[in-house]
Amino acid sequence: MQQNRVGKGLSFAKRIYPPRTIGLAIGMLSVMAAIAPLGLPGWVWALLFFNGLAWPHLAYQLSTRTREPYQAERRNLLYDSLLGGFWAATMHFNPLPTVTILSMMTMNNIAAGGQRLLVQGALAQGAGMIVSMALFGPGLVLAITDLQLYACLPMLTLYPLALGGVCYRLAIKLAEHKQKLSVLSRTDGLTGLLNHGSLKDLLHLHFYTCRREQGEAVIAIIDVDHFKKINDTYGHIAGDSVLCEISAELKRNLREGDLAGRYGGDEFCVILLNSSLSKACDVMERLRQVMGNFRNEKLPGLQVSLSIGLAPYRSEMVAPCAWLDEADKALYAAKNNGRNKINFTSKDIAIMT
Repeated sequence: MQQNRVGKGLSFAKRIYPPRTIGLAIGMLSVMAAIAPLGLPGWVWALLFFNGLAWPHLAYQLSTRTREPYQAERRNLLYDSLLGGFWAATMHFNPLPTVTILSMMTMNNIAAGGQRLLVQGALAQGAGMIVSMALFGPGLVLAITDLQLYACLPMLTLYPLALGGVCYRLAIKLAEHKQKLSVLSRTDGLTGLLNHGSLKDLLHLHFYTCRREQGEAVIAIIDVDHFKKINDTYGHIAGDSVLCEISAELKRNLREGDLAGRYGGDEFCVILLNSSLSKACDVMERLRQVMGNFRNEKLPGLQVSLSIGLAPYRSEMVAPCAWLDEADKALYAAKNNGRNKINFTSKDIAIMT
């Protein structure tokens, strides 16, 4: 949990770093143009150069070298707001640079922390204004010179581009994460095949597609013979390796568009689309033979066999569960008749002959 918070905090600090570096550097130009006529002491200029050129890099180091980078970065944003308020009052609230700087910082706070950070940032800006007015007295300059106008243009153009670029990259990253989560929610963690829920959903979809389009499709349910004995004799790691090997063979042998999933603990379900029963039987027979020849060098006694039940779609089936039920019956017939074989119901014998 702690590592997760640190990782998110570091990512947050990295996202803030580029726009802060650009924003404070070009914002410094606006402040310079506004305070130049005021005859302020040298330390004010030193503070301005520090804030505009050194602070972004120092803030990044402070946030990335702490145990709580997210909280550190939120504090850095409040320091930004504090100094933003300080500069607004120091340049006697010159309208254009003041509005430009404070609005950009407010936008940062909303984007980074929502309403809470917005309120905290506003309080920090107010505190900065009080400090400046205590040092230099209150003042108000409403006139805007051409130099001040031009000095604000980079802030009004370049900074939104920088912030927009960060938001765009974040949106792309979120979309990628959403896609990965969607894949994870539909797949089995061990085998990488579809999980039970996704498989049932797709079975319903293709059942009604076959009914509507009078298409061909075959369900195959695959069971590992005596799988419990494999686990008890060789361990669950060996059992998992068998399941992974079956999934790998399915991925290698199925056509694009065919669907394979983990139906239960040691059972797999395959939906072979646009396939006849004889073609499906050929595919499953190859799988059965490959797994029959499977050997583990570390476990020479381990042997694998498969029982497989097949059921083609038929128009008289009333629901997807009826289709699945026929494949289940064919599987159990294969298991009851000696295992290590492919079976289909008596209704389908005429199709094969």
